[in-house]
Amino acid sequence: MAKQPHLLVDEGDVHDIALIPGDPGRVDRIAGHCDDSEVVAENREYKVVNATYDGVDLTISSTGIGGPSAAIAVEELAKVGVETFIRVGTIGGLQTDVEVGDMIVATGAAKEEGTSKRYESVEYPAVPDYDVLATLVDAAESNDEEVHVGPIVSDDAFYNEGDEYIGDWEDAGLLGIEMEAATVFSLARRRGLAAGAICTADGNLVAGNQKGADSDDELPEKAKNNVARAIDIALDSVAELKRA
Repeated sequence: MAKQPHLLVDEGDVHDIALIPGDPGRVDRIAGHCDDSEVVAENREYKVVNATYDGVDLTISSTGIGGPSAAIAVEELAKVGVETFIRVGTIGGLQTDVEVGDMIVATGAAKEEGTSKRYESVEYPAVPDYDVLATLVDAAESNDEEVHVGPIVSDDAFYNEGDEYIGDWEDAGLLGIEMEAATVFSLARRRGLAAGAICTADGNLVAGNQKGADSDDELPEKAKNNVARAIDIALDSVAELKRA
């Protein structure tokens, strides 16, 4: 098999479970929580690293921003052996009780993005694998971390999420908004793979504070700190899933 054209990985280069942040920089941050790590490939928005955590081998790969680049990452990683994907990302809160730094484990994602709709009808659910979902929640509880558990929405238009949309999502009980989960969940289900997502709130759209609005940094300090906690939960989940 030839190397995958975007991620530049081949069969045997990766492990069967992968953590998939959007940001290539977060790949390095996750690797820093592991016992050891090695860069496998790096191209465009994609950085692929193999690592070991608590005696378990895993792959860490960035997906870039949004559904199209996330779909490429999932498709190409699946072709070379990844079977389970856990998104470790950030999210904007849509409920008043979701504070900056809070963590959300998604039970499903509304399809306000376009990529999943190229694979299937919008009526088909974008939902995580139950075992991955349950393991993420259990790992959070084992780390004495509180997480919000519920549905989110994935959207393409970061700068066009107006009050009408936000109000409707809030009324629907959606916990937060990000840009990749619906694509990842839908594609994983269609390919017979497993997927889940844990995200840290970097702002709250209902409260009117979008990430980066009040700081020169992309993430507020509390969100930075709790991203580290979300990484630990995701890594503990990898170890549990591999040993199950």
